[in-house]
Amino acid sequence: MKVYKGLEKFEKLQNAVVTTGTFDGVHQGHQKILSRLIEVAKKNKGESVLLTFFPHPRMVLQPDSDLKLINTIDEKIELLREVGIDHLIIHPFTREFSRTTSLEFVRDLLVNKIGTTKLVIGYDHHFGRNREGSFEHLKEFGPIYGFEVEEISVQDVDNVNVSSTKIRKALEEGEVDVAASYLGHSFFIEGTVVHGQKVGRELGFPTANIDVENPYKLIPQNGIYAVKVQSGEKVYKGMLNIGLRPTIEFSEKLTIEVHLFDFNEDLYGKRLHISFVKRIRSEKKFENKEALIAEMRKDKVRAEHLLK
Repeated sequence: MKVYKGLEKFEKLQNAVVTTGTFDGVHQGHQKILSRLIEVAKKNKGESVLLTFFPHPRMVLQPDSDLKLINTIDEKIELLREVGIDHLIIHPFTREFSRTTSLEFVRDLLVNKIGTTKLVIGYDHHFGRNREGSFEHLKEFGPIYGFEVEEISVQDVDNVNVSSTKIRKALEEGEVDVAASYLGHSFFIEGTVVHGQKVGRELGFPTANIDVENPYKLIPQNGIYAVKVQSGEKVYKGMLNIGLRPTIEFSEKLTIEVHLFDFNEDLYGKRLHISFVKRIRSEKKFENKEALIAEMRKDKVRAEHLLK
């Protein structure tokens, strides 16, 4: 897969089979569209192209919405690479770009810049200024500008019954297993191990403190989770805490700490890929350290059971 940071970096193709959208999460609905895109491209001896945007349009047009995303842009690139499309264009979304009319979007970008011969879109897809463009517009523009358009049917979309908004809501409620069923893969975060307060070590559960660098990455609801952790080529089982550590020392800053089972190595500075399996419980304040340690032992048993 070739990746282009902006339409100006892309050279027009002779036979581009294109889809467009934000594709946050690359969930099962997205996968259905992309699967059809690749199928049509092969059938037509063309090349598959996804035109997506960053930042997410809502971040630009509704800056006060505090939108968090299922994937960082780097995560999305890797998920799309696994899908197997030929070209990924990530075009900067700005207020100026948001004023592009539906006609300009089709004529100038899809046709003149990319070389679209066939467009594959999801049901009820809208584009252009104020989301004015629709499937009906595309059917009108197609014969004029020499491309065909195919809409994934409402039945196909309803059968999947998923949206990025649904997934974000599930994660915000800690339902990582529900989110995984929508995504078609586990929700994950990536981050670097940094030095913490070494509190976990004192409790008999040494933890790696994770710094998730991207401020727009969605972090699930506070609580204890069963997780799988990849470091390099190795995968470990563990449990992870997201929260403010109310029992030991209340932290004003959210902390993400993971304890790996049967592990005793130095992880500082290493990058971890953490896949969420299930939420075990909410974070709560215990009467003392002893009560916390007793509960953490129970958490470990629950996590080990879930990760069998």
